[in-house]
Amino acid sequence: MTKNEYKYSDITGKIIGCAMEVHKILGNGFQEVIYQRALANEMRLQNLNFGREIEMQIFYKGEEIGTRRVDFFIENVICLEIKAIAALDNNHLNQAINYLEAFNLEVGL
Repeated sequence: MTKNEYKYSDITGKIIGCAMEVHKILGNGFQEVIYQRALANEMRLQNLNFGREIEMQIFYKGEEIGTRRVDFFIENVICLEIKAIAALDNNHLNQAINYLEAFNLEVGL
């Protein structure tokens, strides 16, 4: 169930649904790349426009200082980082927040 008051809730709802479908079928225990491939297939089935392992520029005071790869960049508005681990910690949250700030995005999963 998505909440329409959240920005891009229609897209995030589809993405979360895709992730749930992958988890339902594959379960736990695979390497991250296996989940990435399955999620890419599922997002194609759901007609989501995305790029995988997209290299995005990072700027500091208007000057490019490097690049980082985001696992998925979806519909040109949402970055998605996936983790194949038992539990997330603050480092993972910080990575997601840094990506949003560095790439000037409002929504990330």
